[in-house]
Parts: sequence; C-alpha cells; structure tokens
Amino acid sequence: METAKMNYRIADDARPQVKLLLFATAVTIALWFIPFAGYLVYPVRLFATFVHEGSHVLAALLTGASVQSLSVASDGSGMVQSQSTSWISALVTSSAGYLGTTAFGVALLYLIRRSISSKLVLQACSVFVGAMTLLFGFFAPMWNFLSSEVHFGGMMFTVISGAVLSVGLFVLSRYASLRVARFAVAFIAVQCLINAALDLITLLLINTPIIGSHVHSDAANMSAVTGLPALVWVLIWIGISVLMISIGLRIYAAGAKQA
Repeated sequence: METAKMNYRIADDARPQVKLLLFATAVTIALWFIPFAGYLVYPVRLFATFVHEGSHVLAALLTGASVQSLSVASDGSGMVQSQSTSWISALVTSSAGYLGTTAFGVALLYLIRRSISSKLVLQACSVFVGAMTLLFGFFAPMWNFLSSEVHFGGMMFTVISGAVLSVGLFVLSRYASLRVARFAVAFIAVQCLINAALDLITLLLINTPIIGSHVHSDAANMSAVTGLPALVWVLIWIGISVLMISIGLRIYAAGAKQA
C-alpha cells in the first residue's frame, strides 16, 4: 500500500521572493544581537501595535460596537476602548488584536508573492495608520473626552507617533528604490509575525498557573465574556496563528498558478 507524499518543494518562480523573505528574517535576527538595535526597529514595533489596535477597531465596527478611543504607548503597548452590543461582538473584538496582526503579516506575504507593487502596499499601510490615528486616536477620544480613560499625554503620543509613521511610510513609498520598498514590505511582514508570536508567548506566560497574573488583557476579556480560562483562549489564538502562518508560507512557496 502506497502512502501519499506531500511535496513542499519551493517553486522556481517563488525563489526570488523566498530569498527576500529569508534576508528580511536574517536581518531581524541579526538585530537582536546588536547593541541598541532595538531603537532601529522601534518604529516597526509601534506600527505592529497600530495594526493590533486597529484590528480591534475594525472588528468592533464590523460587529456593531462603538469605539471611544485608540491609544498607543511609548513602551509598545496599546489599548482600544469600545462598547460591544453583544457577547459575539465582544468575543470577535477581543480576539481581533493578536489574530489581526498575524493575518496582516500573512497578507503582506501574499501580496509579495503575487508581485503587488511594494510601493502601493506601503502607501496602503500609510493610509491605514493615518486613518486610525486621526479618527480613533484623536477625534474619537476628543468626542468622548469625559467618558474616555485616555490621558492627554497618551493621546499626544498616539497622534505624534501615528503621524510620523504615516508620513514615513508615504515618503518611503514615494522616494525609495523598488528594491528598498520590497525589502521594507518583507521586513514589516516578518516583524508583524514575530511581534504577534512574542506577544502571544508573553500572554501565555502571564496566564500560566505558575506565574499567574491579574494584568488586564484581551485574554482576560475573553474569559469574562465566555467563562473559559484566559489560558485556554491564549492557546486557541496560538493554534489559529500557527495555522495562518503555515498556510501563508505554503502559498508563498507555491508556484504562481497555485498561489
């Protein structure tokens, strides 16, 4: 009896994109061992936070919830204040942060593989950060100032960092060479996936029985809504993220007709 064998060979037409992704990953790993290199990737860390919090915002709006504010802190953390209309809305909104960041990174891999203009992708990222900053980092908390928990200093950091990121991405898309733009998109994709993975690992650790923590988190929100332990939701998110990344990498390495 013959058993089916799965072929994971990288397609010939995918090799340039795979080399680009490997190079972006190698640069990311190399930066871990360079003193003060964290300052170089700090803007990308903030970008990943905007993606995380922006995913909460989009999930809230799509499920009929209202959003009072979006804030990003200097340490790379963030928060979205929203009012859900149902338990389904609360469930989807709370799950959207970590899964949204992973999905965003996988989507960038797909766009690279499909040879979508890297400059166009950077412009789209610029518009996304700019819209989240203006609408939910500034206007929403100003409109809900009395009921919002966002402090003026936190709001200013969100607005300034969002504006700098948005302008920086747009300038990069306009004036960088095509090769630099391609690397920038690949590097952002790798950073988003790594940040999502590391954040989930941190969330897993603080919710283990040994360490334990009462830190407010998306997992704690899910536990409050469903009654399931926060640790269970972290494991579910990790499983879904691994599945998404696996599918994304499989598509990335497949031939153009298969991708």
